[in-house]
Amino acid sequence: MDLKLKIWRQKNASERGRFVNYKISNISPDSSFLEMLDVLNEELISFGEEPVVFDHDCREGICGTCGMYINGRPHGPDELITACQLHMRKFRDGETIVIEPWRARAFPVIKDLMVDRSAFDELMQDSGYVSVNTGNAPDANTIPVQKEQADLSMDAATCIGCGACVAACKNASAMLFVSAKVSHLALLPQGRVEAKKRAALMVAKMDALGFGNCTNTGACEAECPKGIKLTNIARLNREYYKASIF
Repeated sequence: MDLKLKIWRQKNASERGRFVNYKISNISPDSSFLEMLDVLNEELISFGEEPVVFDHDCREGICGTCGMYINGRPHGPDELITACQLHMRKFRDGETIVIEPWRARAFPVIKDLMVDRSAFDELMQDSGYVSVNTGNAPDANTIPVQKEQADLSMDAATCIGCGACVAACKNASAMLFVSAKVSHLALLPQGRVEAKKRAALMVAKMDALGFGNCTNTGACEAECPKGIKLTNIARLNREYYKASIF
């Protein structure tokens, strides 16, 4: 495959960025999107040019670090995948691919396609956890949990914090991320002790970090690579309401 790439290049957060055009040839349709970027970077380095900076780690759709817009969509033109799981067969030979970083005030650009998502870490530090003793895992039946509740909690816990929900939202809201983190703890007995504090603190921190408001357009759910549901936002709203009045 021969492709034209239009990639956002930006030296740091304080300097203005711009799109730069590249051409790349002989890309296998079976290669991943990040492997294609690796090939481009090898060519750039061989010509003495700066390689394109982008986040990546596990390349297995688990860590969530490979966030980027690809042709106007978070993680690109496929469903329920991260950018590292996207294959080049999803594109046409000769196609122009536009690649840019997340666009959100809470995610400032570090360089090129890499953004600072430490705002998510700050959200988790503000009560996105449960205070229990660590050590050996308890027996499975020590604390009974209904299967439906356990399944819902596990579904919410699959959130990998990639930021696609923020990137997809017109207001750059982090409600889907926060609601997933609140839900997977609030649904379990171990998380009920700090439930009120958790919802109130995480929502306040979300606002303080500059994330926008949720207007329920559903773009976050549509672009989430792990299929986190909007019902989690409804649960977060209930938890926040209970924390506010009781």
